[in-house]
Amino acid sequence: MKVYYDRDADLKALNGKKIAVIGFGSQGHAHALNLRESGMDVRVGLDPKSASREKATRQGLAVFDTAEAARQADVIMMLVPDEAASDIYREHIEPHLKKGKYLAFGHGFNIHFKFIQAPADVNVFMVAPKGPGHLVRSEYSKGRGVPCLLAVQQDPSGDTRQVGLAWASAIGGGRAAIIETTFKDETETDLFGEQSVLCGGLTELIRSGYETLVAAGYPPEMAYFECVHEVKLIVDLIYEGGISNMRYSISNTAEYGDMTRGKKVIGKETREAMKGILADIQSGKFAREWIDEYRAGLPHFRELRKEAEKHPIEGVGRKLRAFMPWLASDRLVDRSKN
Repeated sequence: MKVYYDRDADLKALNGKKIAVIGFGSQGHAHALNLRESGMDVRVGLDPKSASREKATRQGLAVFDTAEAARQADVIMMLVPDEAASDIYREHIEPHLKKGKYLAFGHGFNIHFKFIQAPADVNVFMVAPKGPGHLVRSEYSKGRGVPCLLAVQQDPSGDTRQVGLAWASAIGGGRAAIIETTFKDETETDLFGEQSVLCGGLTELIRSGYETLVAAGYPPEMAYFECVHEVKLIVDLIYEGGISNMRYSISNTAEYGDMTRGKKVIGKETREAMKGILADIQSGKFAREWIDEYRAGLPHFRELRKEAEKHPIEGVGRKLRAFMPWLASDRLVDRSKN
């Protein structure tokens, strides 16, 4: 595994190049603003009807329709939702790809599963921060950075790695680490982590714990604190120094309960389910299912989102968070800005 830092990157690889960031969501706003503050020539490409146009303009960024931004640019970074990317690419990006241009991605999904296939004379790379865009922006603003994964898929010009390193460094990744990988490995591990641990696994574990306590007659507020609120406290300790650091900080009672009961919750059945999830990712089954869902108008997705919002844990959480007004100050996610 190759690891790079700011000292290994030369921002001159991007200097003089016109950069288009396509999209202004969580990752898009972070890349565009960090690149600009690193001295790069940045414009943002958005649909004429996008609500993000006003947000990007308020931040002082040059905003163009997607096709025009792609036409102008030497380096085009696709930071739009995975499910919409291939349609946007075909309609607005592909017609403006010329020999020697650079097409970049923040996630390998569309390249790895071949929903997007760039011309052979176009350079293709990926810079994937290992954290949400709002964290990429906040860490950069503090003089720190979020580690990034770097991959090169096509390199007809012979300097795509240098351009990718410069990009990762310019958004703050080189302050932490820039780790070389492949589109395949980034895509499959990222999807697996999201589905089985970070999002799918964690949210179901949280809700199951909450429901178990409430069903046993305990107050919902107590269940929320134990199964939701304190998750951050534990995760912060793990983030800081690993699982052993967390176990050093908690009580002996908690540590003994952790080591003797955890495997009863996450046992053989769960591990088999994880293998099945990974198999669906590796085969492309999940990717095809998700793109089919998008092209059908997202009916199941919207139904699931609506159902999740109705869960009692959401209402209890809003009530309890109101007791801690400082949570609303200096937020990572400010929907009016990003």
